[in-house]
Amino acid sequence: MPQEAPAQLALSVGLRDDATFDNFHNVGNEAVLAQLDEMLLADPVAFRYMLLWGREDSGRSHLLQAACHATAAAGKRSVFLPMAELAAMNTEVFDNLEHLDLVCIDDIDHVLGRPQWEEALFNVFNRLRNHARMLLISASGPAHALSVDLPDLASRLAWGVTYHLHPLDDQEKLQALKMRARQRGMELPDEVARYILHRGSRAMSGLFATLATLDRASLSAQRKLTIPFVREALGWS
Repeated sequence: MPQEAPAQLALSVGLRDDATFDNFHNVGNEAVLAQLDEMLLADPVAFRYMLLWGREDSGRSHLLQAACHATAAAGKRSVFLPMAELAAMNTEVFDNLEHLDLVCIDDIDHVLGRPQWEEALFNVFNRLRNHARMLLISASGPAHALSVDLPDLASRLAWGVTYHLHPLDDQEKLQALKMRARQRGMELPDEVARYILHRGSRAMSGLFATLATLDRASLSAQRKLTIPFVREALGWS
């Protein structure tokens, strides 16, 4: 595979435009953002690695994509590898990653317990270390709790700084939903936000997708967000 493959793969996988540090609701996760900022701004004189773990809706994927956006803004190269989508491919997706400044591997659980993938990931660690690159991994749990068969990989996963992402409670989800609405230029009354939270998806990704749908619907209909309009636009009975 040619050296350009990681950049091409990043384009084919794609990053969400709204996955940035600015719109990440960081209550309880301030230390994580500070550490990520320090990691991304540090001089590239040594290998830097961080493991972020938490529930599926804890913002793991958001932060990895935000790190890629920040790296691109600094004029550097990165790749976002969502293993939930790429696990069906072969391990060549890990080739030549040492030529990039930042490698973000999301949902690593999807390839653990598979010998070829574990060996390939072990080799990624070694190549990125040898080239003083940055590696950011997300998982469902801390390194010691992951189902890793290859002892050398288990050791590598425990190398770096590990952060548990704080899950949002309902009040924090409301705040995050209203913050995202403001960023989209939407007026989201408290009672409408509460209705969306209790009637729709509980996951933040689902809530934000609902908000995007309502944004388009309200612009098209030239109507404000009210509970009757939300019910009509989303087909909720």
